[in-house]
Amino acid sequence: MEDCLARRGRVALLEGPIGTGRTALLRGVAERAEQSGFRCLRASCSPAEQALPYGVAGQLLRGLPRPEGPGDGSGRTLDDLLDDVAALDGPDAAPAPAEIARTHHELALALLGIAERQPLLVTVDDLRHADVPSLHFLLHLVRRLGSARVLVVLADEAAPRPRHLAFLAELSRSPELHRLRLAPLSRGGTARAAAALIGAPPDPRLDLHAVSGGNPLLLDALAEDVRATGGPRAQGYGLALLSCLHRGDPATLAVARALAIMGEEAAPAELCRLGALTSEEAGRALGALNAAEVLDRGRFRHPVARTAVLDDLAPAERSELHRRAARLLHERGVPAARVARHLAEADHAQEPWAPAVLREAAEHALLDDRAESAARFLRLAHRGLSDEGERAAVRARLAGAEWQTAPSSAARHLAPLVTAALGGRLGLPDGLALVSRLLWFGRGGEALRVLDRLRADARPENGDLRDAEVWLAYAHPPLARDRRTPVLAADRRFAVPAPGGDPQLHAVAILADGLTRRRGQGLVDRAEQVLRDLPLHPRNPWTVEAALLAVQVLLRADRLDVAAAWCEDATGEDATGEGGGEGGEDTRAAFFAAARAEVALRAGDLPTALREAREALARLSARSWGVAIGYPLGTLVLAATRAGEYDEAARCLALSVPEPMFQSRHGLHYLYARGHHHLAAGHAHAALADFLSCGELTRGWGLDTAGPVPWRTDAAEAWLRLGNRDQARRLIREQLSRTDGRGPALRLLAAASPVGRRLPLLTEAVDLAEASGDRFEQARVLADLSRVHAAGNRRRARLLLRQALHVANMCGMRPLAQELLSVQDDLGGAEAMADGLEGIASLTDSERRVASLAVLGNTNREIAAKLYITPSTVEQHLTRIYRKLGIRRRKELPADLWAGLRKTG
Repeated sequence: MEDCLARRGRVALLEGPIGTGRTALLRGVAERAEQSGFRCLRASCSPAEQALPYGVAGQLLRGLPRPEGPGDGSGRTLDDLLDDVAALDGPDAAPAPAEIARTHHELALALLGIAERQPLLVTVDDLRHADVPSLHFLLHLVRRLGSARVLVVLADEAAPRPRHLAFLAELSRSPELHRLRLAPLSRGGTARAAAALIGAPPDPRLDLHAVSGGNPLLLDALAEDVRATGGPRAQGYGLALLSCLHRGDPATLAVARALAIMGEEAAPAELCRLGALTSEEAGRALGALNAAEVLDRGRFRHPVARTAVLDDLAPAERSELHRRAARLLHERGVPAARVARHLAEADHAQEPWAPAVLREAAEHALLDDRAESAARFLRLAHRGLSDEGERAAVRARLAGAEWQTAPSSAARHLAPLVTAALGGRLGLPDGLALVSRLLWFGRGGEALRVLDRLRADARPENGDLRDAEVWLAYAHPPLARDRRTPVLAADRRFAVPAPGGDPQLHAVAILADGLTRRRGQGLVDRAEQVLRDLPLHPRNPWTVEAALLAVQVLLRADRLDVAAAWCEDATGEDATGEGGGEGGEDTRAAFFAAARAEVALRAGDLPTALREAREALARLSARSWGVAIGYPLGTLVLAATRAGEYDEAARCLALSVPEPMFQSRHGLHYLYARGHHHLAAGHAHAALADFLSCGELTRGWGLDTAGPVPWRTDAAEAWLRLGNRDQARRLIREQLSRTDGRGPALRLLAAASPVGRRLPLLTEAVDLAEASGDRFEQARVLADLSRVHAAGNRRRARLLLRQALHVANMCGMRPLAQELLSVQDDLGGAEAMADGLEGIASLTDSERRVASLAVLGNTNREIAAKLYITPSTVEQHLTRIYRKLGIRRRKELPADLWAGLRKTG
């Protein structure tokens, strides 16, 4: 501008990518010029006016006041010159080159004449969209700048369009030309600009430079978003990005849309075909987007950017692009998953090849733990098929996929599948899965009809059918009882499944048969193997059942450590995959939470049992749980009862449950828990009825050997509450003749026996409780053992009572803990601590160190390693410690010995 005022005409060319501030700079220059007395003529080019001759020139000239003449001495007004320009573009115009040159000359002289009276600023933005005649006029003006007080400022992208190369070549020969290149901000520049825009340090977790690329337009919108919500928004950052795209060439927008549709895996050839562009056009557009930092090496910088581009498409246009993308990818032979995603987005499966691609993609999605994606693909594939057999097979797979996220939603498929199965249009694997789902919802009649059809169609030696019959005998005995269910021969317990058979169904059969017949260590080994192999069968319809049966095997074998370790692993697995379905449901996660609750309950960890059981019920609605609701509900009722949460237990029992539940193993779990709640509430008769009902069902189903629930010992406890010791002893003797549940049976036998015979029974019972890891039973036995010693050895009684109280508190057994506290007062709680401190005071320093480590659970070898002594020395110290404290073994060390040791030094 200083040169211009000094009568040295100048032309400036501002070049830079989209969004780097060319328009803002032009606006600033014009404002500064007006303040300095310049007359400003402005034009902004657009693709819509590119075919309009002299459109840009007309914008410039109309910026002059109408009455003002050109000042060239010709006597012609500005309106006359504008009429000449309009005539060059008339409907019948065919101007000769000389006429065009004369008009350009007169226009240039008019502007130069105005500049004599007032300095002139001419700005043209987005030059690449200018019409060619206006460019010729601008060149004519630039060539005549000389000593005129005229400043011409042109702005455009750095990469010119081919049709403008001649104009730029001619312009570059002008001695008055100055080229200014604009670029995105550096990382440091972005930080400084962001600090000024936001006014406070942004969240360091949001990399503003990575999201904006230093593009000033994007950064400005992003800063506003950060002030508003802390991160990029569609209405801020997204709109700014769309502004960049719409201001660019049509090819730029087409490439951005193609990239948003295809995703980051898009190849250049795919972008060309989808955007209907030549490779040269696509390459130039990608270059422009990368230069503007809208893209980072061909990828959108933030998910909001891609979403904004997709949302900018009309629904029909977006669907058509996805359909074309699917066809393009299918022709190229890319993996089915990529093709299926586009078919699903287009909601299109009418191509002959589409259903097969969707089914293949669904199988891969199930293997990848993406059940909802699989269901989406299968729903679309089902719509695209006409063959009834294929439609039935797809519907069966769809039911399985939806079952994993929301069984209640999948229930709508059962009736059509029953029709297909009875019509012989469903294969055996799908038919057996259908039977299990019908039973889930208590539809036993339909399940029987489907089973009869499957039995009629399958060979008698079919492995899958035989395995299903074995499972039915354990899980739904009434359904199998009348069918004389075959059992697995002993030499086949660990055989591999038949060729073509389902390995998970075979594992289910082996575990169910083993539970029914109480197999030994071999079954435990198989259960551990099943749990290890679960990741190999993530979405097999029998995987969850195999896991639950394996946990049951481990619990029956008192392998709580292995079961708990698997539960830890399963907790981590629940966090993977797509998550739950509608309402957050997730069948597998719900069942695994129920399994964790049962393991915690068996271990006496009541807080964990309560938390996991509640989680299981929250994961699935009551309708989705079906008859299986007895499993988590029973665990929650029993845990709440033992923890003293009687109101919660009562609320759970008030819930409506399906009547067919009581014809499944889940009904036994529920009845057993309800019986314990009745017992805790003082309703011994109601408790006895529930426990005896469990016995009648298990015997009637042929599962008494399996012992799904230890009903005999609990019925015996109810008989004792009612004062009938004979009935109690009868049931206890029956339980002791079996291989399981011996510890609780011995405890109850002691309660039913004279005082003088109780000590050896309880001593054995406490050993069994400790060996099994059942802390609930351990606390109860210790409490009973303390009562036996209360009449003679009060010091020992106090010691045992404190151990029982410690275990009860650790496990959250509030009712038992309160009972023991009252007994402790009767035994003299103050004396107990005095006795403990007196005994501790008699220990030497070395003995104290050994005792402190022993009470924390360290083995002799571990104590020796920590104290740098030999294991035999540890043993000698412990012998003296036992004598001084008046105890006989390590497990009798007071639970609070560690605290006493700290107080005494």
